[in-house]
Amino acid sequence: MRFPPQFLDELRARLPVSDVVGRRVKLRKAGREWKGLSPFNKEKTPSFTVNNEKGFYHDFSSGKHGSIFDFVMETEGVSFPEAVERLAQMAGIAVPAPSPEAEAREERRKTLHDIVELAARFFETTLASRAGARGRGYLADRGIAPATQLKFRLGYAPAEQYALKEHLGGAKIPVEDMIEAGLLVAGEDIAVPYDRFRDRIMFPIADWRGRIIAFGGRALDKGVSAKYLNSPETPLFHKGATLYNIAAARQAAHAGAPVIAVEGYVDAIAMVTAGYEATVAPLGTALTTDQLALMWRMADEPVLCFDGDEAGRRAAYRAADLALPLLAPGKSLKFAALPDGQDPDDLVHSGGRDAVTDVLASARPLAQVLWTRESESGPFDTPERRAALESRLAGITATIADEAVRRYYRQDFADRLRLLFAPAERSGRWRNFTTKGGRGAALHWQSSGRGPDRDHFGDRGQTQPYLAASLELAASPLHHGHRTAIPRREALMLQAALNHPWLLHDHLEQLAAAEFRHADSQKLKSALIDAFAHAAENFGPSSTDGSAGEQAELVAELTRRGFATVLGRIERAITTSSVWGARPQAARADVLLTWKQLVALHTQWHSLTRELKDAELALGRDNSEANYARLCDVKARLSSLEGTEALVEGFGASSGRTPRSL
Repeated sequence: MRFPPQFLDELRARLPVSDVVGRRVKLRKAGREWKGLSPFNKEKTPSFTVNNEKGFYHDFSSGKHGSIFDFVMETEGVSFPEAVERLAQMAGIAVPAPSPEAEAREERRKTLHDIVELAARFFETTLASRAGARGRGYLADRGIAPATQLKFRLGYAPAEQYALKEHLGGAKIPVEDMIEAGLLVAGEDIAVPYDRFRDRIMFPIADWRGRIIAFGGRALDKGVSAKYLNSPETPLFHKGATLYNIAAARQAAHAGAPVIAVEGYVDAIAMVTAGYEATVAPLGTALTTDQLALMWRMADEPVLCFDGDEAGRRAAYRAADLALPLLAPGKSLKFAALPDGQDPDDLVHSGGRDAVTDVLASARPLAQVLWTRESESGPFDTPERRAALESRLAGITATIADEAVRRYYRQDFADRLRLLFAPAERSGRWRNFTTKGGRGAALHWQSSGRGPDRDHFGDRGQTQPYLAASLELAASPLHHGHRTAIPRREALMLQAALNHPWLLHDHLEQLAAAEFRHADSQKLKSALIDAFAHAAENFGPSSTDGSAGEQAELVAELTRRGFATVLGRIERAITTSSVWGARPQAARADVLLTWKQLVALHTQWHSLTRELKDAELALGRDNSEANYARLCDVKARLSSLEGTEALVEGFGASSGRTPRSL
């Protein structure tokens, strides 16, 4: 009996070797492989290994080696067709009935592979030709280098209606084959089939073996209704059953690279360019169970890195719900939260690999993401509301099929509930309060003798404690700030200048000379200086606090230039109200004192950072006591500077604020 190669490939994709072997052999993880006692010989020391990435087992004691099919035949004494049937039953898929038609379909698939490959070469050639100038311009604007274009086999579909059709026709490809491969649009109401992709950047989509099976096209004309267009379902392509960059990611994951899922083609390319080779992306749809299975074949805990907006958060929550019934011991997901308004492509271009590394280091486990989602619906100030939260968490755990994983999720949520609803102690502890506006619950530190009606700075009328962070957040890189966020000092300087335009008249040179390390704050600084220079006659030193009209005019001009999102991020970067001198209500004396302190600290920090780099290089060249002492001295001065920087938060007496004891 002959089985279609596509069907056998699907069995291999659905059934990791460790799952099949694990039914008979007790396996333990050993690096990238699994080890156990030989099922073929009696032994005390494990010599039997399983490699999921390569898709085989090897028994050193007997020399036996093979695939999942070989293992079933060897251990169960069945023929190949019987082994296939048993594995199909285990995978939950039907065995295709043998027929001449099935063999004909397989031959047809080979023909379609050849046709799609010809189309990919045509798109590549067109991009490199004079006709592809527009496409090359778009890719250059997106920061995709020529070498990267070649690596991902990017192409360009000409705007002409029949360009690909005529090219393939010249190679004697029948129109019916082009239609079946998803390259032409046809129908009863279409007299002459025409090219599906026109005036688009083409992203070839490969299967797990690296064979091109479909395309994604990005429109260059802004007036087109569908910005991204994928190939339709074909005998080769089922968009919910594969992932963009799956073949290259599979090889990279085998070499130890972390598996990361992003939302789009360009995001995946940017992540690979930043050094994260095992990055994949769904194909224009929400993540599917088949795609999760593909990722779990490559890694036990893939990281989902979706866009930092509301749509990205919804996509992450959908993926979390999708994964729950499929969880197994050791198999889960992690979620990396991007800064608001940024996607992975933005992050790579603004912060580079270091920014990506910081985001991935802050990735949260699935259990924490689910807890955050459910606990956002607070307040929980009545027994009924607390019971509702507990009921929702119970419903989540009930969807987990694996008994052991379900038990540990119940235990984890129970621990979180106890902590959330625990009463405060006099000696100080984390306590549950409702977040601003009544939305969400958070754990806040309450020390003895200080109730929630006064914050840590003595401001009356405040109902929120100063520190609003969960235990996890307090220990995470996010709490301390990382390269993805605009550095706090840079944000403070920009906010002070925006809120008090007279600073731009008196201290413009200081702002211009400041070295900003974050790309977005540097761009905003340049735009702010340029906007001020073009409207200098409207600003002057006469204002004592920076009038609302002046400030509004600057903000309006920067918004017109496309900086609305960055302005929002600048404002959100100031997470405490204690830096009074940057606020609109601050008195001129406080503003000036804060500004001088910020500029001095910023200049000193950059100087010490350069010294630190020089000291590290010197120690690397000559590991002497003198060079080591120099390095320690620079580090000590940097540490001292971090402590000095806190003093900027104490200003505000001239504005009527009660001085804070430090």
